[in-house]
Amino acid sequence: MTYTGDVVPGGEPAVRDLGGGLTLTKVSVGAMDNNAYLLSAGGEQLLIDAAADAGRLLELIGPAGLRTVVTTHRHGDHWQALADVVKATGADSLAHVDDASEIPVVSRALADGDLIEVGGHTLEVIHVVGHTPGSIVLSYRGEHLFTGDSLFPGGVGNTRGVKKNFTSLIDDVERKLFDRFGDGTWFYPGHGRDSTLGAERPHLAEWRARGW
Repeated sequence: MTYTGDVVPGGEPAVRDLGGGLTLTKVSVGAMDNNAYLLSAGGEQLLIDAAADAGRLLELIGPAGLRTVVTTHRHGDHWQALADVVKATGADSLAHVDDASEIPVVSRALADGDLIEVGGHTLEVIHVVGHTPGSIVLSYRGEHLFTGDSLFPGGVGNTRGVKKNFTSLIDDVERKLFDRFGDGTWFYPGHGRDSTLGAERPHLAEWRARGW
């Protein structure tokens, strides 16, 4: 089936071949319709956001086990299943240093530009400040971005009316994502549907003007 990225809590996962033997599986979990992403390659697996429903995530992980789980930011809806998943799999738990103290069982703190390996493939950590102090985006070959709650179809993440946080976030998103990567770059947010930078690029000035 053609990948659309459309998933619902309790529904079937969406699976996509990212090339070079790397497979993406996307599921929605929990009451807040959080996305969790499992990357699989070469007998290794990495999970982005153990958001909720540890049983569902562990079933998805299966007997191949889990090498690493990365939490995109400190908000609790993105790590409710983290402790259970780490306990069951022994996976390393990674988060940005500026959010790590607010996230349970972090075994290694990340910084901007760090690289994370899974099955011979590399993800780059991009620090994007504003939604939280330690929010991160993960880039795979500049063609696929896992944006957490920093970027969605239709705008940047919620900064709760704090102007300096919004300014920081949209500046980082524009400079570190839109200015760097092309229109064909696909991004996978922490909730809801995916999009591409090309689809969202024409609206950057509108987002900045409206202030959210």
